[in-house]
Amino acid sequence: MCDGPDATVAAGPAATALGLKRREFDLAVYLGAVGVRTGPDGRPRADREEIVRLRSQGGFPDGLRERVRTVGTAEGAQLLGISPVRFTRLARAGCLTPIAFYLNRYRAVVWVYLAQEVEALAARSPELLVGNSPTWMRSRLEAGGDWRPRNWRSRRIERLLALTDDPWVRAAIVAQGLDPVQLAEVVDDPYERAHFGRVGPEALFGRRGSVAGREAMSRLMTADEPDEILWRRISLITELDAAREARPAPRPGDARWAGPDDAPARSGASTGSAAPEAGASAAAATGLVQTATPSGRLGPGDLMRPREPVDFDVPPVSPVASVAPAPVRSSGPRGLLARLRSRAAGGAGRRRPRRDGARRPG
Repeated sequence: MCDGPDATVAAGPAATALGLKRREFDLAVYLGAVGVRTGPDGRPRADREEIVRLRSQGGFPDGLRERVRTVGTAEGAQLLGISPVRFTRLARAGCLTPIAFYLNRYRAVVWVYLAQEVEALAARSPELLVGNSPTWMRSRLEAGGDWRPRNWRSRRIERLLALTDDPWVRAAIVAQGLDPVQLAEVVDDPYERAHFGRVGPEALFGRRGSVAGREAMSRLMTADEPDEILWRRISLITELDAAREARPAPRPGDARWAGPDDAPARSGASTGSAAPEAGASAAAATGLVQTATPSGRLGPGDLMRPREPVDFDVPPVSPVASVAPAPVRSSGPRGLLARLRSRAAGGAGRRRPRRDGARRPG
């Protein structure tokens, strides 16, 4: 296959050629339904052969759209023939794993799910849709448990790990599951922690979302249960050992700061790959964040069209990304406050003479 620029298509035109919206195209890449590669500018590009292959499949484009169709609580409940309350209970208990989330007008997290996975639940466990909930489910809900964030984290991390072979990128992905304190205990080298912020998932997709969306992503990505924290720590140690063996993290003054380009990354599945099975517990991961319109209203279908994607479009803010202090100017115009202070100091004891020549009263 030719590797020239004419052999690949940018994400926008590729989505149009496949009959997908951009958000649907990004989700298809994360699910492995569409294979892409990283272009010279660091953005994903699809091979023309991949587009031809997908367009030649039976049922195109409806089949591809169905694989990336997402539903919220209300529409998911309709698919299962149950009430939204029961649907929420199933999701909180871990029977359904979110594929994405968005922020409503109150900046509250609202989860969305793959339609195929919702339908698979009805075929897999029809007893959960009728009658009383099983004992284990009632106990979990009565204890106040909510497995949606945890399941979403696991899916997202597993999916991101499947998209790259670079050891430092893999370590950075796993590191997102730990808060700064836990991360510093596992990775005591500040240069390695700073390197995570440079080679994280933002190398795969470049668009950035709102500040509220990035904050929600950072908060939801942090493990909060002891067993999950322990698992993330162990996973990070494993990935970090592999990264250190491959190459050391760069230090200030190095001739070249190594990045994810040092090892080819896979953005999506290779040609001929299929999407994961619907209902797989950790086969795909993503997160979408949108905020309500300025009027605060969400129109019909907005659940399926996040305006500010934050997962595959926008990487989460690394909890340990170091920020260099701003350089101090040695020259240039002074600020307003500095000029006022200088004028006050230089003009002390001097008073402007009155136009009429009269002296001020002592």
